Amino acid sequence: MLRRVGHYRFFNLHLRLPPPASQEAIYQGGEVISTEPRINDRIRVPQVRLIGFSGEQVGVVDIDTALKMADEVGLDLVEIAPEAQPPVCKVMDFGKYKYEIAQKAREARQNQTHIIVKEMRLRPKIEPHDYETKKTHIERFLKGGDKVKVTIQFRGREQARPEIGYRLLMKLAEELSEVAFVEFAPKQEGRNMTMVLGTNVKKGQSVSQQKAAKVASRKKEAVEEVTEA
Repeated sequence: MLRRVGHYRFFNLHLRLPPPASQEAIYQGGEVISTEPRINDRIRVPQVRLIGFSGEQVGVVDIDTALKMADEVGLDLVEIAPEAQPPVCKVMDFGKYKYEIAQKAREARQNQTHIIVKEMRLRPKIEPHDYETKKTHIERFLKGGDKVKVTIQFRGREQARPEIGYRLLMKLAEELSEVAFVEFAPKQEGRNMTMVLGTNVKKGQSVSQQKAAKVASRKKEAVEEVTEA
């Protein structure tokens, strides 16, 4: 479809890409509603390399033999490696297989962590009150499981004294060592000096929970050492 806007022309292209070779697409109203591995009579090849229900290698057999073997044990024939020559199929409970795949996907999403890098800007000659306030903010970010990029901004003659910024950053890192570690050491970048603090706290887990886990781990290691001795 061609649209004219001012002196420019725009084309709207609607392309339908084929599904991966390992999947068969089912269309309804021009839209893909299902993409799943081919099973049973949807497997349209003369021969397959068959894996039995218990994982045994049956070998290359014709498709009718493979379907018959799956039917005899009341299970499905599932194509698991369509790119192979011949394709690899396995006798399995397809419903159970789909459930396990979905469960693993849910667990992966639940265990996935999103690390966010926060940024805090300081001045080399920051007032003590402002320093404590910003340190509190940084500590809160770290306890929340996020990294923090701390930037010292130099102005005018301050640029001739980068060691002031360096000492300030290292002081901050030392005071926050309980919840953080220096992931990237202080580095001069033009008028700025930056340092990145990584967090010792996992997302969704408090500092006290982290400490308890470390104590439990140390006790377990001590018990194992005594047992081995």
